[in-house]
Amino acid sequence: MDARAIIAGIRAGRSPDRDQLAWFAQGLANGAVSDAQAGAFAMAVCLNGLSDAGRVALTIAMRDSGDVLVWDLPGPVLDKHSTGGVGDCVSLIAAPVLAACGAFVPMISGRGLGHTGGTLDKLEAIPGLSTQVDEARLRRITRDVGCAIVSATGQIAPADRRLYAIRDVTATVDSIDLITASILSKKLATGLDGLVLDVKCGSGAFMKTPDAARTLAQALADTANDAGCRTSALITDMNAPLAPALGNAVEVAICMEVLAGDIAAAPRLAELAQAICVQLLTMQGQSAGDAADNVSRALTSGAAMERFAQMVAALGGPPDMAEDWRTHLPKAPVVGTVVAPQSGHIAAIDGEALGMVVVALGGGRRVESDRIDPSVGLTDVVGLSDRVEKGQPLCTLHAATQDSAQQAALAVQAAITIGDAPVIGPLILERIG
Repeated sequence: MDARAIIAGIRAGRSPDRDQLAWFAQGLANGAVSDAQAGAFAMAVCLNGLSDAGRVALTIAMRDSGDVLVWDLPGPVLDKHSTGGVGDCVSLIAAPVLAACGAFVPMISGRGLGHTGGTLDKLEAIPGLSTQVDEARLRRITRDVGCAIVSATGQIAPADRRLYAIRDVTATVDSIDLITASILSKKLATGLDGLVLDVKCGSGAFMKTPDAARTLAQALADTANDAGCRTSALITDMNAPLAPALGNAVEVAICMEVLAGDIAAAPRLAELAQAICVQLLTMQGQSAGDAADNVSRALTSGAAMERFAQMVAALGGPPDMAEDWRTHLPKAPVVGTVVAPQSGHIAAIDGEALGMVVVALGGGRRVESDRIDPSVGLTDVVGLSDRVEKGQPLCTLHAATQDSAQQAALAVQAAITIGDAPVIGPLILERIG
């Protein structure tokens, strides 16, 4: 086994066998594979791909590079995962809703990748909260609260943790094989009974077309089911931000409003969160009607908010998050309005460009070592087909400096097209598996 030979084989169009991929994954985990070799491997896979069998083998190898959890809990162990979008903070709502419905959610999440925000970065905008826990603490929080949104422990898929960071800074994010292996290695290592994958499609997603999203969704569902985890996938629209807030603290804030029962604060976000929860519960045998009632009750009764607040406290955050979340979340020193340069309807939104606005403000990373400013971002972002008059707000901008705010305002105006009202399609485009 030799990293150079494996990389050269992929570069030449040959998919490594199971033993080679198992060796390479262990090398990522124990340091036998260098950063340069890991980057070359990622680039070779990104350019030439793996076979279907190679993709499954890489996923299992990365899963088995660390511990695989086994649970003994009085309810199903469930999870969801999004392939990455803009304004997508569904996890912060879905996990406590599922916990309030009697499920257990040990959610291993990631940080920002490219133009998309990371669930861990959003959650860590809450003062004092740390998503880095060991396995014993993950088990304790999951058992006691019902949900734990954390980073992968040192023992869970360590090969992915290393390759994930390298992909973010080597322009090798958008590979079906690497995305599949990265997502599923962590998810399968947590010992799930059911998984729903939210595969984004559109201007704010990595997969821009329905065909590309369908290919990824099928790869994810097939791979996970072949590995023994009951899995389905939703293809969802990402031609506009899912929530009217983009950034870390501002997305936590919008989730708190939804958990407080204000569905109108982010109707698309709430719709998708509820749909994913219903899908997971029906996969465990509930009728669609019962599942929908249980999910709705978890939100309207305050039970989901209570679970979220308990999780925040268990991860080191404020114990009164449910009551005083507005006072705890950081606020940017510069707040201003980006106005429409002309009148008309919002005809198109370049979600990727808006995501990069947040990165440029300091809300994401250009290189792995960048520190995130949790307070910056965009709020009150207009939606597709909204009518605006010249000079009316397109969004509210939260920045660290006046200079960065001015640059961001120009980029926001360039990312939003004003013209004729577009035809708005459904949020959930297709269900697979």
